[in-house]
Amino acid sequence: MVSRLCSSLLVLTAFSFTARTQAGPFDPAAGQPGSHAVHMASIDFQGWATGWKDYVVGADVTGAWQTPEKALGPAVGTSFDIVGLGNGGSIVLTFDRPITDGPGWDFAVFENSFSDTFLELAYVEVSTNGNDYFRFPNQSLTPSPVSAFGAVDPTNIDGLAGKYRQGWGTPFDLNVLTGISPLLDVNWIPFVRIVDIIGDGSFLDSFGRPIYDPHRTVGSGGFDLDAIGVRYFAATQAVPEPASACLLLASLPLIRLWRRRRKTAA
Repeated sequence: MVSRLCSSLLVLTAFSFTARTQAGPFDPAAGQPGSHAVHMASIDFQGWATGWKDYVVGADVTGAWQTPEKALGPAVGTSFDIVGLGNGGSIVLTFDRPITDGPGWDFAVFENSFSDTFLELAYVEVSTNGNDYFRFPNQSLTPSPVSAFGAVDPTNIDGLAGKYRQGWGTPFDLNVLTGISPLLDVNWIPFVRIVDIIGDGSFLDSFGRPIYDPHRTVGSGGFDLDAIGVRYFAATQAVPEPASACLLLASLPLIRLWRRRRKTAA
């Protein structure tokens, strides 16, 4: 009888978990039917972040987690090979070649969540010039505050990094930012900024709704960045050779003299 009771409780627990994680309107956790999560071993990845700048350390993250280089290269998919942003912190990752817009998603951001519901979230912003950043539209429908180790339903989250467990990236499509500003060229994105969201409701989604995630986490508080993988890189730009440029400049006086003589002769 005890065995039958335990089996019944397990079935009930599984049913409750499935119902809870399928409650919202957006795609479900990694590995479930309809999920948009991208696995770190996907053959779609053509490269990874190679540099960083502007690391702003937020609150509640110890020095052991403040190594930006751990966010470079391929995703590792563990709890330890990360850089912690801290609560409210941020970092910019750079690439050997700029990211460009292509069919479907263009790059993916990896966090180190140990489960499908312990989700520490972050805004994702991109820039063409390294000064002006533009944020991906996002939505959070989590109805109430979440404790430090509480659960977030991934089907209530859209457009925020950290939606999936470790080893699975949140994809972003540059096409949704087309035409947002003349300062942004979606076909030339050398900079991606990740901004941790303090999950107490003081940070808002694109519709002005409060964003809740596990709060307040300490030690490695806030978003823990594993990697950023790129699906499409821009083609390299052709740069005029210095010798050609010098030759053109040297010939300008001769061109002007030739034009002046033709005018006098006429």
